[in-house]
Formats: sequence, structure tokens, C-alpha cells
Amino acid sequence: MDLGLRDRVYVVTGATRGLGNAAARSLVADGAKVVVTGREEERALAAAAELGPNAVGVAVDNADPSASERLIATAREHFGGFDGVLISVGGPPPGFVADNTDEQWQSAFESVFLGAVRLARAAAAELEDGGVIGFVLSASVHEPLPGLTISNGLRPGLAGFAKSLADELGPRGIRVVGLLPSRIDTDRVRELDGLSADPEATRTANESRIPLRRYGTPEEFGRVSAFLLSPAASYLTGVMLPVDGGMRHGF
Repeated sequence: MDLGLRDRVYVVTGATRGLGNAAARSLVADGAKVVVTGREEERALAAAAELGPNAVGVAVDNADPSASERLIATAREHFGGFDGVLISVGGPPPGFVADNTDEQWQSAFESVFLGAVRLARAAAAELEDGGVIGFVLSASVHEPLPGLTISNGLRPGLAGFAKSLADELGPRGIRVVGLLPSRIDTDRVRELDGLSADPEATRTANESRIPLRRYGTPEEFGRVSAFLLSPAASYLTGVMLPVDGGMRHGF
């Protein structure tokens, strides 16, 4: 299937590693051009270099109010267009209700929530018919995850914002989609498993609750991301798609 990605231009945040990087790789593999971001300049430039000439790296913090305009301007300056954005941010600090501080909540709100809202609003103002705004969220949108209280508080709110945005932008032909990963085999998930007394046993227990009986690979997540962002998914908007091997048992 031709996804129609050739020469389309996307901004992918948090793309120096993990799920954002996997999405950027899949987009470039199908002919798209990407602006990849990360907080550290060296890592952002290195990630873009690995992706080749159809990628450019920019060091930004999603919490920076000026990040949105800068990223969209970079897409236009380097590649002559702007067709969509995938907003992926690192997971907020783990912890239970009694563990997380006001400072951790505030920092996570600025980067995970408000930064994503700003970028989506800026993209909405710039995109034309056929444009797309994607959010990498979490399975916590549907069910709170133990030990991830901050994520449980912020991700569902972003999903609600995304659904509202899809309703508002639909008449202009702009789509809004969300991806809900669960146990994808990234550094972040391995870090979370490592917080337990027996990481190997924790992983085995998690895999036993997944109908496919394994963690997903970043490449599998990346391919789903590329499809949702592509013109091939032109009649999908407002969806929150679990990428979880069937771990969510509800409809």
C-alpha cells in the first residue's frame, strides 16, 4: 500500500529516542520529511543525522512557549511545507499520590499538557485541508496505571482536548488522532519495569496479561503512527487507537 507520504512534511517531537523516534523512522522510510526534536541539541542533531537528508534536528523544550512557532517555521524553511505534527513527550516522573511533589506536577503539566496544547493550537492555525495533528498518549487514557499518578492525571485530559480539537477542525479537513501505547519495548518501559524488585518477573507478568503474550516493538508502533498520519488514513479523525497487543480488554 502506498501511504501517500512522499514529500509530506511533519514535525515529530520527542523524537531522539523511544516512540517518537520510531514514528519518525517510519515516516522517513515511506518518503516523508521530518523535523525531529529533543531537549538536548546533540541528541536532536544525532537523531536527524541517523535518519538522513530528509530529517533535521532541533533542540526545543515543549514547555517553551516559543517552541511551536519555531518548529513550524523550521519545517517550512528546510522542506518548504508543513503537513502535520506528532506530539510525543517523555513520560512524567513515576510515583504514587503521596510521592509526587507540586514541582513535579507543575513541570509535567507545562511539558506534557500545556506544551502539547500550544503546539496543537499553533499547528491548527497553520495547517490546510489534509493536515493532521497526532498525539502519543498512553493506555492510562482508559485505565490508570499503578505508580504513574501524574501520567494518569494528565493523559486523559489531553485525549479530551484532542477529541474537542477533532470536532472543531474537521470542517476544515484537518484530522486529529491519538495513539495509546501500552507495553512497547522502549527504554522508558524497561525503566518502569526496573523499579520493581524483580524486573524480569514484572515483565513476564505483564506479558501474561497481553493477548499476544509479548511487548510490542518500537517499529510496530512506528508503522501504526505513520499510517495514522498519512493520507491513507484520510477518513480517521477523533480516534484514540490502542497500540497494545490487545492489552485493553474493553471495546
